[in-house]
Amino acid sequence: MAVLEVVKYPDPRLREDTFEVAEITDDIRQLVRDLTDTMYALNAAGIAAIQVGRLERIFLIDGKVAGGDESSDPLVCINPEVVEAGKGTVIAEEGCLSFPDVFVDVKRPRWAKLRATNIEGETFEVDGDGLFGRALQHEHDHLTGKLMIDLVGMVKKEMIKRKMKRWHNEHDGEEQAASAE
Repeated sequence: MAVLEVVKYPDPRLREDTFEVAEITDDIRQLVRDLTDTMYALNAAGIAAIQVGRLERIFLIDGKVAGGDESSDPLVCINPEVVEAGKGTVIAEEGCLSFPDVFVDVKRPRWAKLRATNIEGETFEVDGDGLFGRALQHEHDHLTGKLMIDLVGMVKKEMIKRKMKRWHNEHDGEEQAASAE
């Protein structure tokens, strides 16, 4: 099991350009296994490769969030593209591994449909609303350099920046203490 370190805002790596996966190699399969381990270890609904410093256009959604049950494998989306989104908008609370302990209301389309490739190299389409539709859009946004802080007003944006500054101040001290031991 490999739990990878998650890149935290405002790290510029979260804004880097991602690239399409040309071939499903052993390295890509290992990345998907590591993303799975990381997502479940952190109790997340989804994770994008860029959140662990990798630039491949890959994200995962927890299998239960994707409509399965507790034993369902995660939905693996390689080179995903949004085909359609709409059916009105809804405002709901979102969190993100790259913004620990930050939860904000974000307005998004109620429904989204994506086309992607799975780990076997097969193209598929998936659509969802509710938490699943929101997760599809949130993780896809990561692959385009868009973060939840980009989807809120100025007051919430400043609140998030302050909260992340405090988070880094608290955790940078912990990391320095651990490395000094």
